[in-house]
Amino acid sequence: MIIKYLIVAVLIAIVLSLGSGMYFMLKDKGRSKRMVHSLTVRISLSVALFVLLFIAWYFGLIQPHPIAPG
Repeated sequence: MIIKYLIVAVLIAIVLSLGSGMYFMLKDKGRSKRMVHSLTVRISLSVALFVLLFIAWYFGLIQPHPIAPG
């Protein structure tokens, strides 16, 4: 059950990082590296989430299911 909370937490962190990248893009107008750093964090979190999902699936902590039951 804790894995589901961890997945949601990483998704929230990805959205927050994306929002901060947008904020720095609008505020700094390309004069600083804060937007690049924020987007680098987002990409790293996305890759970590992808790996986490595969590990959780491999160990049976989450189970895939079809989109439409039936």
